[in-house]
Amino acid sequence: MKSHSKISALLSALFMGLGQIYNKQYIKGLIMMGVGLFILITFAVDFQHAMWGLTTLGETKQTIDGWDIVQGDHSINLLIYGLIFLIASILVLSAHVANVVDAYSVGKKREIGIVPNGIKETLKTMYEKGFPFAMLLPSVFATAFLIILPNLFGVLLAFTNYSSPNHLPPKNLVDWVGFDTFIDLFKMDMWSSTFYGVFGWTVLWAILSTFTCFFAGLFVAIIVNQKGIVFKRFWRSVFILPWAIPQFVSILVMQNLFNGEFGPINQLLLDLGILNERLYFLSDPTLAKITIVVVNIWFGFPYWMVLMSGVMTSIDKELYEAADVDGANNWQKFPKITMPVLMFSTAPLLIMSFAGNFNNFNMIYLMTQGGPVNTSYQGAGSTDILISWIYKMTLEQRQYNMASVVSILIFVIIASISIWNFRRTKAFKEEDMMS
Repeated sequence: MKSHSKISALLSALFMGLGQIYNKQYIKGLIMMGVGLFILITFAVDFQHAMWGLTTLGETKQTIDGWDIVQGDHSINLLIYGLIFLIASILVLSAHVANVVDAYSVGKKREIGIVPNGIKETLKTMYEKGFPFAMLLPSVFATAFLIILPNLFGVLLAFTNYSSPNHLPPKNLVDWVGFDTFIDLFKMDMWSSTFYGVFGWTVLWAILSTFTCFFAGLFVAIIVNQKGIVFKRFWRSVFILPWAIPQFVSILVMQNLFNGEFGPINQLLLDLGILNERLYFLSDPTLAKITIVVVNIWFGFPYWMVLMSGVMTSIDKELYEAADVDGANNWQKFPKITMPVLMFSTAPLLIMSFAGNFNNFNMIYLMTQGGPVNTSYQGAGSTDILISWIYKMTLEQRQYNMASVVSILIFVIIASISIWNFRRTKAFKEEDMMS
């Protein structure tokens, strides 16, 4: 008996559609051959040049000939162009593998006496079974070129010397430098001191901003949900307003309130005699950090208040009734009943909030622009966190390769912390709730 499956798979591997023609699916095979020819012609023209640009990042610099500028190779354009072709090649290879698998499966059916589908049966099968795949194709292309491509481009920049002033296209070429930029970040004093300082404050900021909002929201939720409190809906509505108002507007208002020269908070404290001289909330490094944390509580606690209120109302009342029978008071019921249930329900959100605060660009940049100035830092201020430092390195200093390195480190740090915490929390293990 002929091995139709192996022969058809081999023919399809040699060229798209040949296996289908061997399996007597002539129209289907011709269509696939047409697609294969189109891909071959398209890629044959540009693929070699694209891969050359991706591997070399160009070889010809921009020069000046008299009054004319002779354009050379643009390294960044070549990098992007090469990545587009690389991702497109992976998609084409996937389609080619699917073509081989299709020819092999039809060949297998021929071996057991099943007649291959004609064009009508093929179209019907595609309509009935292929509809979900057709609907997913736009998402595949969007993910490949709108998510994977930009992220891969950002990662690869870390392995180049793409920075100001000597390696900015089109005037200069960009080169692959391997891990040199990573080494510079940790070994060169001007970069390492800045990174360690900014990283330390970033971690402290993420912890403080997460837990202060968490416990502030918990405190307000407990107060509002007390039995003796009237107009509970009113209080919930009032306290949710800071979260509902656009943060951009609110932060700018807070920036003016805490202004050291003409801010009303300073003026009020002076009028009440609490202060003898003005406090420069946003100009002193320590005060600026404290101010940012305090202001962030105002924006962050409403979310946790609403969340805690919902969780507390869902706690089984019988648990509290059983505790009352055992003679437990409120101070004993809270850590033994309320808090464990709250932590079980909110632990994943707490982890996500920590990750979000780690990259809370708006709060830092709109409030202080990363200031006040820190002379021992390279391009960063006293309140800059990693993400705002990256912003400055890219848009203000053009240190794109170093910004890319720091971005990769942020991803590694947040991913590691999140995975570790998610694996430890029991919130996703419903069976643990029963134990």
